[in-house]
Amino acid sequence: MQGRRVAITGIGVVAPCGDGVESFWDGLHVAPPQGDERHVEDWDPASLFANPKEARRADRFAQFALGAAKEALEQAGDIGLDPQRIGVWIGTGIGGIETNEKEIVTQHVKGSRRVSPFLVPMMMPNAAPAAVSMKYGFQGPCENTVTACAAGTHSLGRAADLIRYGRVDAMVAGGAEAPMTPTALAGFRNMTAMSNSGVSMPFDEKRDGFVIAEGAGVLVLEEWEHATQRGATILAEFLGSASTADAHHITAPSPGGVGAIQCIRLALADAGLDASDITYVNAHGTSTSLNDAAEAAAVAEVFGTAPGPAMNSIKGVTGHSFGAAGAIEAVSIVLSMQKRSIPPTLGVTTLDPSMPAVDFVLGEARDWEPAPTMSNSFGFGGHNGSLILAPPS
Repeated sequence: MQGRRVAITGIGVVAPCGDGVESFWDGLHVAPPQGDERHVEDWDPASLFANPKEARRADRFAQFALGAAKEALEQAGDIGLDPQRIGVWIGTGIGGIETNEKEIVTQHVKGSRRVSPFLVPMMMPNAAPAAVSMKYGFQGPCENTVTACAAGTHSLGRAADLIRYGRVDAMVAGGAEAPMTPTALAGFRNMTAMSNSGVSMPFDEKRDGFVIAEGAGVLVLEEWEHATQRGATILAEFLGSASTADAHHITAPSPGGVGAIQCIRLALADAGLDASDITYVNAHGTSTSLNDAAEAAAVAEVFGTAPGPAMNSIKGVTGHSFGAAGAIEAVSIVLSMQKRSIPPTLGVTTLDPSMPAVDFVLGEARDWEPAPTMSNSFGFGGHNGSLILAPPS
């Protein structure tokens, strides 16, 4: 499906390596400190709310979404549309787990009458898009996707489809996550998904799990003709996306990346492109054994190994922010197009020799002539998501 063209006119990000797009970009080129948690340090949501009480009534993941949306909308400028023609779609893998866990402890220790009456509106996964729509008065579709680590990518795809179909003319879309509660951390560690070494090393032969992270990425998507008519600066074009299910295992990807291969091919078809048109793949690259092997196999199957597109994973720096990851990575792709450069996959010492010889960007950034780019996201439950962005033309 081609439909109406979709422009990207604003980007915003809150991430452990930088709050705001410029500090985020700089952070992608600096090795992070060791440790199996990547927090957004010194986060202060005060400027996003009318008063401190209002801020306390928003879970941390919703605060991140508001922060990223604010930056993206400021860059996009006055969209100039009927509010009913502007929607919000922000995904999450977990939602307001920080509030949920805190109030469970309160109920257990102090009793049911001490549980906050704001528990439900703070913990619900749709709290982030609801907060953005209410703050800015957007009255179009206000939805969210909860597909684990693919949620950000899926949300961008669904938002773009609404514009392509003509249901709306602009969408504020992305993903947000704040998953680091004591119980959640214990669960991930006990299932041996998190790194014991405290280093995220995507595709490395010694990779031993992901480094958990938090944050948000938000993009402003607009119908192309409207964006050009209002004189907006178009940062990139959203060409296509796809979603598939492995139907294989609740946590492990299908062997050989079969589900991912189908998703990648469907995204290419949706964008009207051939595999040879893609010059850069932003990998899911979580630093887990099975995921990285399956993704490398999928990329090699679709694109080949020589020369093939360049591939990197920014999770060596950002860590893995689950439902926010795909949206944060989409922001990084737009910045790569602006900077004409692909950030390196940091944390890697020795590539796993058992994987196909994909053209990984290692060590330092690589100069790049912007061209169609694919981003992949794969989530627990067998959820696969791929999207394709291109420089404006």
